[in-house]
Amino acid sequence: MKNILTIAFSLIVIICAAQPPKGPVTPGTTFGAAVTATGAVAVADLPNLLKDEQSHTVKVSGVVTDVCPKKGCWISLQTPDNTKVFVKMKDYGFFVPVELKGKTIVMEAEAKTVKTSVDELKHYAEDAKKSKEEIDAITEPKEEIRLTASGIVVVK
Repeated sequence: MKNILTIAFSLIVIICAAQPPKGPVTPGTTFGAAVTATGAVAVADLPNLLKDEQSHTVKVSGVVTDVCPKKGCWISLQTPDNTKVFVKMKDYGFFVPVELKGKTIVMEAEAKTVKTSVDELKHYAEDAKKSKEEIDAITEPKEEIRLTASGIVVVK
């Protein structure tokens, strides 16, 4: 009986831990390391910053277009050309609520251009609850700008 209760409790903890956090998403709310908006560049400037470098530490501003609905472990930012910049949280050290979608944020991050594999692209599409047809349509790796955020602050 004791083993059954232990197993049941463990499952509840795992299920609860596998969901994005809840909480306020108002201007000034931070996730991860403390960040200020001062000196941030627009997400549209990232290609120029990475033109001659492998990676670049940057403070970047953008609008969140998507949040991982499973854990809040990744987000995407809108760019002027309607592409998206993918953002993961450094060392899975923090997660963000799905309510961050549509908010303007500033983050301190490591930016780099990477080639994302088909398997990884499909994994993120599954996380985002894309349809089977959308997932099956992913057949080529994608070169993209990837950010690894150490801290995020909500601006508006």
